[in-house]
Amino acid sequence: MIPEGDVGSSKLIVKQIPVGKMANFVYLVVEEESREAMVVDSGWETEPIEEAVRLTGAKVKFAVASHEHFDHVLTLRKLADNLGARVVAHESSPIDCDERVADGEELGLGDSKVQVLHTPGHTEDSICLYDGREVFTGDTLFVGTIGKFDRVRAEAIYRSLHEVILKLPGQTVMYPGHDYGSVTFRSLREEKEANPFLMTRDLRDFLAFFS
Repeated sequence: MIPEGDVGSSKLIVKQIPVGKMANFVYLVVEEESREAMVVDSGWETEPIEEAVRLTGAKVKFAVASHEHFDHVLTLRKLADNLGARVVAHESSPIDCDERVADGEELGLGDSKVQVLHTPGHTEDSICLYDGREVFTGDTLFVGTIGKFDRVRAEAIYRSLHEVILKLPGQTVMYPGHDYGSVTFRSLREEKEANPFLMTRDLRDFLAFFS
């Protein structure tokens, strides 16, 4: 679903937290006035995340899984229990969660809204989270590359990239699920100009990378 209308708020604070053995990023997103927050992913140690929550005075409502892979969800339940939060995942996800969400649904943080974008391809349950200024892309899109997928899911990830993520405003800041690039985040406009997978003209052109 392509976001429409008034999504997000200028009152959201983003904390990018490196964790684990695979260069993962976890995100703490805090609504400035209410201090209500969500955490995106938790697959390794929870202590750096909990410390960030403490330092910001956040009240975490949601612990959201970007997708099912262990390095993103192994400690998500533990983190949610420690913070008094609800585990959230896409309705197709196999992980244990408290709330299942569909494409286009919104998670409220104070007066702000974060929209769920279903972006299958890396996994069937992959989602991105769009708050009106930033998009948290999990393993769907990295700086300079994209998440792994098999040829059966090639069309799905192509459509997720070109028909969902790239339909967001160019100034949207993309925050990936891993530190795999030359920088840790950048705008979608910059990413489109630098990422070869986003420069492809059509599905056939995209598939040529893998022939």
